[in-house]
Amino acid sequence: EVQLVESGGGLVQAGGSLRLSCAASGFVFDDYAIGWFREAPGKEREAVLCISSRDGSTLFADSVKGRFTISSDNAKNTVYLQMNSLRPEDTAVYYCAAERSTYCSGSYYLAEIWGQGTLVTVSS
Repeated sequence: EVQLVESGGGLVQAGGSLRLSCAASGFVFDDYAIGWFREAPGKEREAVLCISSRDGSTLFADSVKGRFTISSDNAKNTVYLQMNSLRPEDTAVYYCAAERSTYCSGSYYLAEIWGQGTLVTVSS
């Protein structure tokens, strides 16, 4: 079965950290760019960070620059999102998504495989 499974969300105080994981199965991990998107209440889903074979890490959301990083463990077919210095405005459902490409487009429409999402809540 082709799937992405996120984990690691939860409730954290402002200034705290969380690490999200995205475990992939059922497809050739190395053939895909894997990205993190988020959807806050009342807002559109936005691309946050992505990792690809061509470019490594690609940042799409300037608001997380210097605070969030993306990494992958290809042996485990898992992508991570390390989130530090969290702010209340980071509260959202975080999704990982896979796009069959050597680079990240950041496009919601080009992602072919989606996880179920994990909720991150940052309290002030």
